[in-house]
Amino acid sequence: MLVAAAQLPLPASQPRRRDPPHPQKALAAILRSRFIACLRAKDAETARQAAHAAVRGGVSVLEIVMSTPGVLEIVEDLRRSYPSLTFGVGTVLNADDAKKAITAGAQFLMSPGTVMEILRDLEESEVLYIPGVLTPTEVISARDAGAEVVKVYPVSVMGGEMYMSALKKPFPLLPMVASQGITIGSIKSYMEAGASAVVLSDAIFDKQLIGERNFIGISALANQATLQASKSGR
Repeated sequence: MLVAAAQLPLPASQPRRRDPPHPQKALAAILRSRFIACLRAKDAETARQAAHAAVRGGVSVLEIVMSTPGVLEIVEDLRRSYPSLTFGVGTVLNADDAKKAITAGAQFLMSPGTVMEILRDLEESEVLYIPGVLTPTEVISARDAGAEVVKVYPVSVMGGEMYMSALKKPFPLLPMVASQGITIGSIKSYMEAGASAVVLSDAIFDKQLIGERNFIGISALANQATLQASKSGR
């Protein structure tokens, strides 16, 4: 099982390691932020600078897609640099990648679908797993397997806020994160439709800005998202 190892007391001469991640802490951070910034990039240095730019803009919960070069090293860097913030790894498709992400310090993992092996392995772990779902049957399956929160993906191609509202009604107590094609301007409408949070990808990490390495522009979008989310509480 992918369970965080117990930490032994360190001698006084050695610095204390950061506190281990905890699923309730990660979930609380996501619910408080109301959005998860999702980063993917073609090279590690661009990804690293874009991540720091987003944090400077106010992002407090950041996910880096597993296929991004250097993703594990970037997560380690972010955990050291911003110990009070919450960082995770997305598009985790198997248990081996899940274990690597956890070792790097990821506080939460996300998948486009439900990977039951990861969900079961993390049942007693201190790391939060957010499986992807699309239909009521998939929601029930993930919930019954122990999911504390699910990601509705791909939400916009299924009808956006209207679909989010319809899917949420039978499951009023299960937190749902809406993902795919969501803009900064639609954060409030998704929250009103029942989403507990949304995933913002291109809305913050705009492809043109990433290509131009315009990190000031990324910080500005991150700030816009943070302000908009703060006004969107239900």
